[in-house]
Amino acid sequence: MKHLFSILFLAISSTLFSQSYWQQKVDYKMDINFDDVKHQFKGKQKLVYTNDSPDELDKVFYHLYFNAFQPGSMMDIRSLTIIDPDRRVGDRISKLKPEEEGYQKINSLTMNGKPVDFKVVGTILEVKLPASIKPGESATFDMDFEAQVPIQIRRSGRNNKEGIDYSMTQWYPKISEYDYEGWHSNPYVGREFHGVWGDFDVTIQMNKKYTIAGTGVLQNATEIGKGYTDKVVTDPNPSSTKHNWHFVAKNVHDFAWAADPDYKHDIKTLDNGTKIHFFYQTDTLVENWEKCQDYTVRAFQYVNKKYGEYPYSDYSIIQGGDGGMEYPMATLITSHGSFGGLVSVIIHEGLHSWYQGMMATNESKYPWMDEGFTSYAQHDAMDFVYGKNELNPHLGAHRNYHFLVKKNEQEPLTTHADHYKKNRTYGISVYSKGEVFLDQLDYIIGEKAFEKTMMEYYNQWKFKHPNANDFKRVAEQVSGLELDWYLEQFIGTTNFIDYSIEGFEKCEKTSTAIKLKRVGDMPMPLDVAVTLKDGTVKVYNIPLAIMRGAKTESKYTDYTVVSEDWPWTNPEFTLCIEVKEKDIEKVEIDPSLRLSDIERKNNVFPREKK
Repeated sequence: MKHLFSILFLAISSTLFSQSYWQQKVDYKMDINFDDVKHQFKGKQKLVYTNDSPDELDKVFYHLYFNAFQPGSMMDIRSLTIIDPDRRVGDRISKLKPEEEGYQKINSLTMNGKPVDFKVVGTILEVKLPASIKPGESATFDMDFEAQVPIQIRRSGRNNKEGIDYSMTQWYPKISEYDYEGWHSNPYVGREFHGVWGDFDVTIQMNKKYTIAGTGVLQNATEIGKGYTDKVVTDPNPSSTKHNWHFVAKNVHDFAWAADPDYKHDIKTLDNGTKIHFFYQTDTLVENWEKCQDYTVRAFQYVNKKYGEYPYSDYSIIQGGDGGMEYPMATLITSHGSFGGLVSVIIHEGLHSWYQGMMATNESKYPWMDEGFTSYAQHDAMDFVYGKNELNPHLGAHRNYHFLVKKNEQEPLTTHADHYKKNRTYGISVYSKGEVFLDQLDYIIGEKAFEKTMMEYYNQWKFKHPNANDFKRVAEQVSGLELDWYLEQFIGTTNFIDYSIEGFEKCEKTSTAIKLKRVGDMPMPLDVAVTLKDGTVKVYNIPLAIMRGAKTESKYTDYTVVSEDWPWTNPEFTLCIEVKEKDIEKVEIDPSLRLSDIERKNNVFPREKK
């Protein structure tokens, strides 16, 4: 009866959760008239906003990202005052001339035909509504706006150092996200983004010399050509100097594009029919761009099988931007580097289509779930693409994380992306420590449970906005273990892991006792490998009591879960085994190198000689 009650309770809880989860919806229709001489454009935006929340909304907010590229903006001041400013920004914003600045100006805005009161506060448009939007209702916002594209400084802009004319990201007035925590109208100071799921219908009127690449599917390829179709191109307005590029993107949370007159356009098709578009300049690095395409296909097809299938019909890899930055159905990257670097950034940004593109976490609050998860899958995919089959392809992330610990520069991963004290701390934390988080989870719950967790996370949370607890619950459901402690310690604190093998002791019940000590503050379950002199390896798993269980499988053939848990309050533990001390060659904590112990030397006994 008790077992039946538990099943019913879980079923009811799951049903209530699915009923309580909600997210807003948007439908954008934008018509853009672009002036490539003045680097300006005028836009008309119709936004249908559906309030699926249980709350009445009497205000909304829009992001006006281009306003960050003005002297005295918050991004400018942040870059001038942080200890280690991003070298791409530095003091460049402070030196912009009026014709080099970025701006987005709102000329008019109505809701359901009625004018609204609004004011611009830096990169945020504050809008007071003439009537509240009730739960379940939709409102239509009509906006006329104009913008000037700044010179390329960070992510978006014109005339970047690789000669791309326009990298158009964060380019339109974008409504802020509202969720169970309220509004997320953070000013733009150069970090991450968050957006509302919806559909985009975008028409860009631009000089015919340009090729445009970006989010969505081009609807009028036979009028445009430019590598989008093999059919005969029929220009409906041969006397006009401009083309109308019409893109549609369904169920995405942003729209980005780029334009250049020198783009070459190649297409590769995956086994499932997805088209991968490559847009690049035909300069001295064209060989790298041609060679990287097969690597990209192999990576996408590997990730489709292991982490969930890419659901859109198209994906564009675009030369542009200032490094690499992900957007729905597209990425903008720079490419004036090595071939290996190009492949690495393509795979990394491509994997953002999963961790941010589909599992659209709030990047500002959970940047490690975006960058860290992407980096983990990137290094896994690269190991496959290059055929290395390394023991642990994530060791670079562990080394970076250990560097941060030993420099005493850690900040909790709960820190908002904008508020890290150093850019270096932010980078290592969200990319490397975020990657280590997954590598250690694999170690804690077991390889099979981990792979199932990643796939189940995709299945449960694609096209939603998961947070850290949502991911933890998936891992708990799959593994049957309690994992609160892991997030609380590794994400919520700066505690680090350091365990030591202190030596052998006599044991009355068994042949040998191995004395273990927790030196660092963070508790972890331990895999202790005992190598015998005949080459046999026996692995003993010591669970933590707060896990309420242990992983049930391991890649090791001789694997045993010990009967006694290690309470986290106890600094020492004695592992008793049925092996004679004279037969032992070596004892080692975690030979798989997934446990991010900051001092590996004391993980081995007898100690290795210098």
